[in-house]
Amino acid sequence: MIGDAAGAADPQRAAVLSALDVSRETAARLDAFCAALGRWAPRINLIARGTLPDLWQRHILDSAQLLPLAPPQARSWADLGSGAGFPGLIVAILAAEVAPRLEVTLVESDARKAAFLGEAARAAGVAVRVIAARAEAATPLGAEVVSARALAPLPQLLPLVHRHLAPGGTALLPKGATHRRELDDALERWRFSVQKHPSRTDPAAVVLAIGDLARA
Repeated sequence: MIGDAAGAADPQRAAVLSALDVSRETAARLDAFCAALGRWAPRINLIARGTLPDLWQRHILDSAQLLPLAPPQARSWADLGSGAGFPGLIVAILAAEVAPRLEVTLVESDARKAAFLGEAARAAGVAVRVIAARAEAATPLGAEVVSARALAPLPQLLPLVHRHLAPGGTALLPKGATHRRELDDALERWRFSVQKHPSRTDPAAVVLAIGDLARA
């Protein structure tokens, strides 16, 4: 079960923590997050039930891989459609140790999920700002980094990213096997630079690092 005493003996947890090379304090924060997720998951649809056994690999590591791709000087990060906290809350948990000046804002339109994000952040002992609003309605955040995971295809996602991204900022967007087609479709209305970083959790997936974003 998520977050129970047996979690410390979970081989997937051990493998992910080893891959991330985090301190005991950060590991404890991640465990506290998992415990909160375990308490809330039966009540609201935070993640697909079938992905629970792969929580550490499929969700935590997949989220954690974004933080090292961010510009090291970044001080503000906005995560759109945060849902169960992937990737934004995981980024905040890791940043508490390695980038303590980074301010993370989680934008989530579902009030119940937004409430979960607040409780999970408190349980993990990290400070985040939670905005319970749709990304297209929230006041522009001007963040130096914007992330979004499984929120929308790139042509529909880039207007939301553009709304909240500071000039010169970077968007970090995990995408699956359809990323090439999404990029081609997005280039019909947008201009941007892009770097493709191989995903650490899926050989067909990438993390797109998008900069210089402007309407065509």
